[in-house]
Amino acid sequence: RGNQTRETHAVGRQAASSREAAVAGPPPWNLPPQHSRFLPPLSPCAFGDCINNHLLLLPKPLIQPRPPLFASPTSSAAESPNSGSPSAAMRLIVPLQGVVQGRGGLFWGTVIPCALFYALQLYIRFRRPPSPPSLCPEEASSLPARETQANATAQHVRNPSRPAFISARAVAAVARVQESAYYAGWKEVVGNRYDAERNPEGVIHLGVAENVLSYDLLQEWLASHPEVSLWQETQHVTSKTQPLTLKTLAGYQDGRGLPALRLAMASFMAEVMGRGVTFDADRIVLTAGATAAIELLAFCLGDPGNAFLVPSPYYPGFDKDIKSRSGVELVPVHSRSSEGFSLTRMALERAFNQTQKRGMTVRALLVTSPNNPVGNLLSENTLRSVLSFTREKNIHLICDEIYAGSVYDGNFMSIAEIIASGEFDASHVHIIYGLSKDLGLAGFRLGVLYSYNDKVLTAAHHLVRFCSVSSPTQQLLSALLSDTGFVKRYLEENKKRLAKSCNTVVNLLQQVGISCAKCCGGIFCWIDLRHLLVSCNEEGELDLWKKLLYDVRIIVTAGGACHCSEPGWFRLCFASVSDQTLTVALKRLQQFAETCRR
Repeated sequence: RGNQTRETHAVGRQAASSREAAVAGPPPWNLPPQHSRFLPPLSPCAFGDCINNHLLLLPKPLIQPRPPLFASPTSSAAESPNSGSPSAAMRLIVPLQGVVQGRGGLFWGTVIPCALFYALQLYIRFRRPPSPPSLCPEEASSLPARETQANATAQHVRNPSRPAFISARAVAAVARVQESAYYAGWKEVVGNRYDAERNPEGVIHLGVAENVLSYDLLQEWLASHPEVSLWQETQHVTSKTQPLTLKTLAGYQDGRGLPALRLAMASFMAEVMGRGVTFDADRIVLTAGATAAIELLAFCLGDPGNAFLVPSPYYPGFDKDIKSRSGVELVPVHSRSSEGFSLTRMALERAFNQTQKRGMTVRALLVTSPNNPVGNLLSENTLRSVLSFTREKNIHLICDEIYAGSVYDGNFMSIAEIIASGEFDASHVHIIYGLSKDLGLAGFRLGVLYSYNDKVLTAAHHLVRFCSVSSPTQQLLSALLSDTGFVKRYLEENKKRLAKSCNTVVNLLQQVGISCAKCCGGIFCWIDLRHLLVSCNEEGELDLWKKLLYDVRIIVTAGGACHCSEPGWFRLCFASVSDQTLTVALKRLQQFAETCRR
């Protein structure tokens, strides 16, 4: 009876398997060619589903699975179809056999695992930090264990497996500095600066706009006013409230600047601008240099991708000062030498329309008077035309008047004088000033942002925390600017010295056929070397600049760095060196010009 029951169950299981196989249909593998051609093509997903659903239910005559390649006789016997329900091993091995036994299955089944294995080895090898250099047995035995481990750790720190990450903004800033000839020449001066006694053949730097001609006047004042030193508790009062002592300077100060210094700066700017112009101390925001002031304005007036119009040629540092962090683009408004590099309304309209066609939004117009590098002044008619243009286009006007106190030929007019007349809306006008040019105090880092717009002032008050001026510097300058008698004497004498140096440059260069553009102010001359170019293009200008640097050993600023549209113009800063050094540089330039003429 037991044998009959087992046979009945076996027959039942075989019949159930046959019915399920008939319903599911025969799978498309291991069939004779005359049968498999009638089956529809299956996608990879359908093929896998077919394996999972039908493989173990196929009747024995339809599929003859190959025995596992590495299976033992015991496992083969245990996994035979007649051993009851299929095990987990059968569910894994049989489908793999079905895949591998296709055409090329054995080859790919061998190559793919090997490739994955070696790829894993390479990944681990490159990800592993480099091992420290091995020591010879004598050295290893002479070093203590702790010292050897410390040296290995230090070597790993000095030689990391890969360079540290820096942002794309930092990479772009480095690239801009490396591409500009304006900054490339500075590297040559570091180890080879001219000195009349120690290095008479060194490089003379005439490319930086510094004013050292009146340092003796400043030194005399500092020597006669020791009370401005931070280290002396003094009752010297520079404001109407309280004396400036260590107690009042050691703590945090108003971000806009000390009230005493802002009052003194308002009076000083009125003295410099002249013509009855007045300034409100509450509209002054003091920054760490005029560079910080103009960058602050760029943050307040434009978004990344917006544009500022700038009449060219212009100060080459604007590119770095404005574009590096704010993301505001500068669009040159080109002028011609035949017109004295003067700004015209037609040029403004053309630049504005072209910028809009490029899909950029113009937010401001930036003008400099006296112009850097040309040295010409913006007349009253030009200033009124500029104000009318900005009002019509609904953009801001930024006036850089940092050379206002260095005008030695002609009358300077500030934009503040026209605003005071009440003819124009003042809410879109802003003024940049500083002490680095007129007083020659570039290292003191004091700039001025003066705005007629209340919202801009509020925003600048919050942003100035990143570029505020130190309290000791403000204390010293507050006392200096409050001495109105000294300020008047200094400005008058400084203008005389600037005029003398400028005339020296113009006269000596005219002797060898080199002319200069008409300059009325500033601390530079815009010299014309177009006749010395081998080719009248940017490459020819750069070649001439290199000859001046490496052969003549003087540094001047190429016109291309100032975005001048006419190659061959160069900026020569005559106030950055003494009179004796300037004479040596001009003689070198004379000899070079005579050699080129031959």
